[in-house]
Amino acid sequence: MVGVLTAVLLVVLLAGLVVWWVSVPQPAGRGLPARERALRERAVAAARWHAAHDEVDGVTRVLLRRSCPGLDGHPEVLEERVFDTFPADDPLWEARFTEAMAGARFRCSYLNNEEGQE
Repeated sequence: MVGVLTAVLLVVLLAGLVVWWVSVPQPAGRGLPARERALRERAVAAARWHAAHDEVDGVTRVLLRRSCPGLDGHPEVLEERVFDTFPADDPLWEARFTEAMAGARFRCSYLNNEEGQE
């Protein structure tokens, strides 16, 4: 009888530990093996700013994106800032786009140089 109660208590204790371990939030990089975590840290440290653009709901957005190669080889956007916006059907779209992209490229080079000096 005592052996059965001990076994039941042990099973309940182990189940409680498993539930607790699953419910505790894990740090973001903890799930990666050490080698992949080191590769990710180096990639993030070497991340660079690039000018980009997209169109959302009829508005052209010129963006500053800080990205690095992900573990799968595809670019991973770490941060994105909107540099300029204007209507996609603006009659002066091409001129505004060219000027905004030139300004975004200049700002990206400034940000890359600033981060490189730290």
